[in-house]
Amino acid sequence: MTKHQIPTAETPISYQLRGTVAVLTIDNPPVNVGSQAVRLGLVHGIERATSDGVAGAIIIGAGKTFIAGSDLKEFGRPLDWPQLPDVIAAIEEAPFPVVAALHGVALGGGLELALGCDYRIAAPGTKVGLPEVSLGFVPGAGGTQRLPRLVGVSRGIELICNASRIAADHALDIGLIDAVVSGDLLDAALDFVGQHPEKRPVRSIATPSETHDVIEAAASKAQKLGKNRPNISEAIRLIRRATEPEMADALADERRVFQDMRVGPDATALRYLFFAERRAATVEGLDGRCAKTIAQVGVVGGGTMGQGIVRACLKAGLPVTLLERDETALRMSLEKVGAHLDAQVAKGRLDPKDRAEQSERLSGAVDPGVLAQCDLVIEAVFEDMQVKREVISQLEPVLSPDALIATNTSYLDIDAMSEGMACPGRLIGLHFFSPADVMPLLEVVRAEQTSDTALATGLKLARTMGKQPVVSRVAEGFIGNRMYAAYRRRAELLVLDGASPQQVDAAAVDFGFAMGPFAVADMSGLDIAWAMRKRQAATRAPQARYVTIPDRLCEAGRLGRKTGAGWYDYSSGSAQPDETVDALIDAARAEAGVTPQSYDCDTIQRQLLAAIVNEAACLLEESVAQRASDCDVTFANGYGFPRWRGGPLYWAALQSADGISADLAALADAVGFGHVRGPVDKVLNGIKDLRGS
Repeated sequence: MTKHQIPTAETPISYQLRGTVAVLTIDNPPVNVGSQAVRLGLVHGIERATSDGVAGAIIIGAGKTFIAGSDLKEFGRPLDWPQLPDVIAAIEEAPFPVVAALHGVALGGGLELALGCDYRIAAPGTKVGLPEVSLGFVPGAGGTQRLPRLVGVSRGIELICNASRIAADHALDIGLIDAVVSGDLLDAALDFVGQHPEKRPVRSIATPSETHDVIEAAASKAQKLGKNRPNISEAIRLIRRATEPEMADALADERRVFQDMRVGPDATALRYLFFAERRAATVEGLDGRCAKTIAQVGVVGGGTMGQGIVRACLKAGLPVTLLERDETALRMSLEKVGAHLDAQVAKGRLDPKDRAEQSERLSGAVDPGVLAQCDLVIEAVFEDMQVKREVISQLEPVLSPDALIATNTSYLDIDAMSEGMACPGRLIGLHFFSPADVMPLLEVVRAEQTSDTALATGLKLARTMGKQPVVSRVAEGFIGNRMYAAYRRRAELLVLDGASPQQVDAAAVDFGFAMGPFAVADMSGLDIAWAMRKRQAATRAPQARYVTIPDRLCEAGRLGRKTGAGWYDYSSGSAQPDETVDALIDAARAEAGVTPQSYDCDTIQRQLLAAIVNEAACLLEESVAQRASDCDVTFANGYGFPRWRGGPLYWAALQSADGISADLAALADAVGFGHVRGPVDKVLNGIKDLRGS
C-alpha cells in the first residue's frame, strides 16, 4: 500500500467532529493493539482533521483501554508503512494541538503515541509504561527521547530499563502526563482542548537538568538489574542523548537500534515466550465459560506457604478466611500476615489505604464450619498424604456442594488424595511457588476426576491473581519440580564426579540463572528434597547413580540458610565455601570409587540443560505437560531460567543436532540409565515450528 492510498477494509479508527474538535477513536478489540491498520487509520484521521480545519484533535481508545502495546505478531517481519514514527510525525506536523486521552493502559507504542501528542490526560487508575526492554529491544518511536525530556534522564533510565508500569497519579506527579480527570473522559478531553489551543510538542521541551552522579547511579543500578543485556546498555546510551538540544539524530539512532534488536536473538526468544505464556493459559476443548465466580476464599494452614497464599488472595481483592488448628496458631499466623503488610507499607510498596482494605477482607477461624460460605478452599498444610486427606475429609461435608477444594501439594499424588471423596471432581491442584504473593507461576493440576468447572475456575483464579498458569496432569513433582529435580540431580552428580558446588553455581549464574542449584537448595532448605528422596527410595531405579552428599549434609543438621549451614556456610552472613562440605564430598567420592575429573563452564552448563531437556521430553511423552512450550513457560516463570533464552527447550532447539546428541549421551552415562528416555528430537522439532510465532 502506498503512503496515501485510502484503505478499502474497515478501519479500526473512527472519526467524528465535536464542534471544532476532531475525535479519533481507536477500536481494535480486545486491547487496541497498535497494528498497521490502527497506524494507517490515525494518519488518515490527522490528514482529514487538517482538511477540515479543526481547532484541535483528540485520540482516545474504545473499550477498556487506550493501547496495550504494539502488535508483536508484526515484529518478526518488515514493518509496513506507516510505522509509528510516521504517525507521530503527522501529529507533530498538524497545525492544531492533539490530546491523547488515556484510560486502562497505555503501554509501549501506546505510550509512545501519547508522548508524540501535544498533551496527555488520563482517567483515574490508568497505567502507563514502556515495557520494551522486557521483550528484548528498546522503545523505537521516541520513547527514549520524549519521556526523559518530561521526567529527567535518571528517572527515564529507571522507568524504561525496569519496564515499569506506573499509575496515572504518579505519572502526573513526575510530569509524564498533564492531568488526571474525573467524569467522562471524552468530555474532559474536549474541555482540555478548549483550554489549551496552542501546540506544545515534547521535542520542544528541554530535558530537566540533573547531576552527573545521579544519572550514573541510575545507569549502574539499571545495568545490574538488567544483567548487562545489550538492550539495557543501548537503552541507557539512548536515554543519555535526550539532553541534546535537537532530537532528530537521536530519534534516528533509536529507530536503528530498535529495528536491529526487534529481530535479534533476545527479542525473538522473548517474543516466543510471550506467546507461549498465552498458550499455557488455555486447554484445548475446555469451555472457560463454565468457570465459577470466586467471591470468598478459604485457606487451611497458616504456615509460610499458607500466609503467602492469603497475601496473594488479598492482593487480588479477594476476601479470605484463614483456618488454623487452634487459637494460638491462628493469632500467630494473622499477626505475621499483618506484619508483612506493614512492612510493605513502610517500604512504599503498599498504600496505607490498600493495607487497611486488605485487613478488612481477612478473617480467621478454627472451626471448619466457618468455611461453609467459601466458593473455594485451598489447603496448605504439611506435605503429608495422610494429613492432607484428613483435611479434605473434614472440609467436604461442611462446604456447599458446588464449592471447590484445592490442594497446594508440590509432589503428592492428587488422584490418591481424592480417594474416598464424595465428589472427587471438585478437587484440583493449585501449586503456588514461594513466596506465593510474589512468584508468578501457578501450576493448575488436573487430576483424573477433576471436573471441567474446577479446571476452568483454577485458570480464572490465576488470571484474577495475576499469575502465569501452566496446566499439568498428576505426576511426581508435576512439571516444574520434576524438571528441577532432574537438574538438581545432574548438579549433584557433577559434584560427585569432580566439580565443586561453587563451580556449578557459577556456571548456572553465568548462563543466566538467577541463582545456582546449590544456593537455591540452601535457600529453600535441604530437608525438602531429602524427604522426597526418602519417599522415592523404594521406587528408585537400581541402575541409577545416587549421590549421598546432600543426605549427609541433612544428617549433620546442615539444612541450609535456616540452620546457618548447608552446601555453604552462612556464619559470616553470606555464602562461603566450607571445608566440612569439601570433606563430605571427598568421602562420598572415595565411597563411590570416583576419580575426580575437571569440568569447564560450558560442559557444566550443557549437562545441566541436557538434564532439564530430557526430563521435559519425558513429561510430554507421558502427557503430564500439554505442550513443549509449557515446559519453557514453567522454567522461566518458576525457576529463574533466563527469559532472554526463551526456555530450556527453546534453547536446545537452537543448538546443533550433533551437539544435543552428544550432551544427551553424556547425560545417560552420568546418571546411569545407559540411554535417553525422552523423545527429545521430536520435541525440539516442535519448538522450532513455534519459534517464528
